[in-house]
Amino acid sequence: MGEFRGSAPAKIDDRGRFKVPTGFFRAFEAGYGPEVFVTSFRGDCTHIYPLEVWDDIEKQLARLPRTASGKRRFLERVSYFGQEGRLDSQGRIVIPPILRDNAGMAGEVVVLGLQDHLEIWNRERFEMRMKDEPLTDDDLDGLTLL
Repeated sequence: MGEFRGSAPAKIDDRGRFKVPTGFFRAFEAGYGPEVFVTSFRGDCTHIYPLEVWDDIEKQLARLPRTASGKRRFLERVSYFGQEGRLDSQGRIVIPPILRDNAGMAGEVVVLGLQDHLEIWNRERFEMRMKDEPLTDDDLDGLTLL
């Protein structure tokens, strides 16, 4: 499977189309194919999952009881913002309008490779987030694999 790592600048055009940066697009081609699920958990950024990765997430969710804390709210949000899609031959996909509006997906964005999916942020919002929520020593202590 392709791995998504690193970051890349990108843009969202006036029609809401996002072009997956070349290195990330190669990972889709090499390991997953063009079918994707585009969504958000909180409406502050965009997640692009290869459809087979998203299918695995849904299978894990299905194993939780209906009464599991947060399951319904999570599913409501990913459904509200979410849409299945297909990357075209140039690696482009339209970000759903409701998600574009909520997450400020216009113009310059930053694309993060997070192992099995991409996360897209309005560049200014992401830079503010890094400033407001710095990586702490406690965060690093919690990562026992490093």
